Amino acid sequence: MRLKAETAVGSMTDHVARLYALTVAVLVFFVAWAAVAAHPWATTKSAATPDPRVQALIMKQQRVRAEALTVRRVLAARRQQATLAAATPLPAPPVRVVTLPPLTITRTS
Repeated sequence: MRLKAETAVGSMTDHVARLYALTVAVLVFFVAWAAVAAHPWATTKSAATPDPRVQALIMKQQRVRAEALTVRRVLAARRQQATLAAATPLPAPPVRVVTLPPLTITRTS
């Protein structure tokens, strides 16, 4: 009786069998992953008709790109004006002499 119990315990701790089981499990996992990633449920008809949400996104992307191009042009023109303005020195402001009453008032008591 004792021999059978030891062989049953020995078969549960067989490292080679565990390694094969782990290898098969990982292989099954990756095959299932590839099968799901292939989208076998998608038909050619659904792929041929574009989704209206995707079309709306494409149109919005085109508008944003056109607007970004306009902004780049405006900024380039402003930079050019700024460099021209910085290149030409401004004349010195005229000197003004102002006569104002004094700011402090002294009173004697």
